[in-house]
Amino acid sequence: MSIVQSITVLWESTGIVSMSGGEFIMIAIGLLLIYLAIGKGFEPLLLLPIGFGGILANIPVADIAGPDGFLGMIDMVGLSTGIFPLLIFMGVGAMTDFGPLIANPRTALLGAAAQFGIFATVMGAILLSVYAGFDFSVQDAASIGIIGGADGPTAIFLSSQLSPDLVGAIAVAAYSYMALVPIIQPPIMRALTTPEQRRMVMKQLRPVPKLERILFPLVVLGLCIAFLPTATPLVGALMFGNIVKESGVADRLSNTLKSSFIDTVTILLGLVVGSKLQAAYFLRVETLGIVVLGLVAFSIGTATGLILAQIMNKVSKNPINPLIGAAGVSAVPMAARVVNKVGLESNPRNFLLMHAMGPNVAGVIGSAVAAGVLLAMFG
Repeated sequence: MSIVQSITVLWESTGIVSMSGGEFIMIAIGLLLIYLAIGKGFEPLLLLPIGFGGILANIPVADIAGPDGFLGMIDMVGLSTGIFPLLIFMGVGAMTDFGPLIANPRTALLGAAAQFGIFATVMGAILLSVYAGFDFSVQDAASIGIIGGADGPTAIFLSSQLSPDLVGAIAVAAYSYMALVPIIQPPIMRALTTPEQRRMVMKQLRPVPKLERILFPLVVLGLCIAFLPTATPLVGALMFGNIVKESGVADRLSNTLKSSFIDTVTILLGLVVGSKLQAAYFLRVETLGIVVLGLVAFSIGTATGLILAQIMNKVSKNPINPLIGAAGVSAVPMAARVVNKVGLESNPRNFLLMHAMGPNVAGVIGSAVAAGVLLAMFG
């Protein structure tokens, strides 16, 4: 081979020549996600690795996200098998306090109501496929609907099982809406509640003894085994992490689960989710449909939680502030913090954070159960 031919081959292997317009766009989107993480503080622990993974996946020639690339190999081990979301749930369980839910079990209904957005959006995705020409299968519709739970690991777990090609779009949509909770939820909360309702002060929760805290994860797991075994991977991982925390005899394990363990998995999960943002898979009309439907699902979930809280007040002697119904989505603890903030705006002495944590953690369980239902129906 002559020098001229060698230089020509070298030039043709550069990114300048090899990069397509789609890859350039996706690299720009990756940079946007990094900007949102660093500049705006939107879910930086996930948007930062997702954005960087998206850039790496769209580098031409290198094939970093291919079967022999390092992101492709991580994908094969952790994402395609659904292991990463389960490991994340172990860490989440170790960080979760179910005390507010145990102290006020009624709030579990609010966490369940917020999952209505999931099933409504499944139907919406099917209708778009039938009447608007979108290419969504029922499995795709189920994966898109789970975005409404505002639970990134659950969305990734379900979509990796039902719609592997949509994992990137669904994960980015799910985590984006989790990051935008402080923007999306308050207008819905104000529209569906009155100033008097938002000013309502709730009674202090009772202390929850250690025995109840230990029994809770075992009871939840037992109910899941009895009635919905398909949900036990997520619920089981969550409850394992929680009982390690609440047992009080495994502090080293608990501290590891909620620190270095979950941090390591989060890094790998974020990078490999970003690797799904390849131009060939992401730049499609269906992706826009996923983003829009995800927003609809999240909004419906917020609204149904608020509405059920008001219905409960009609039939209960112990009223609750309906704002806490908005925390039924699984964005822990951001949704509860938003509830507390909106409550304080109406009444500076109205501290709703701990009350909102009840439906918030119930929403985590609810989204896992919803994923189990969808997996049983369409898996």
